[in-house]
Amino acid sequence: QVQLVESGGGLVQTGGSLRLSCAASGGTYSTINTVWFRQAPGKEREFVAGIPWSGSTYYAVSVKGRFTISRDNAKKTVYLQMNSLEPGDTAVYSCAARYCSGLGCSSSRSNDYPYWGQGTQVTVSS
Repeated sequence: QVQLVESGGGLVQTGGSLRLSCAASGGTYSTINTVWFRQAPGKEREFVAGIPWSGSTYYAVSVKGRFTISRDNAKKTVYLQMNSLEPGDTAVYSCAARYCSGLGCSSSRSNDYPYWGQGTQVTVSS
């Protein structure tokens, strides 16, 4: 069983930056794959960024070039550095994880991830 706890959300002005953290406990971290999703009011949950066990990264088109996902295996923590924030980035951000090793672990489908954090609110003011 894996537990995830997010932190780092808050209120920021357009063009500002925030760094979210997703700390994991339990389980075997070396093969944990972690992703970030977000959900704005009245909208469906959408994939933001992912980092599989290999350390490679992948992003939604809407955030590529502005957001950076990274991981610190020693701290069992994944980070989402968000720069050049826009009002359209306002949402509850949640990290999710699954075990996966080998090829084909870069999924952006929420149903592929059984472990979820509680979410953290990010609000970008115009």
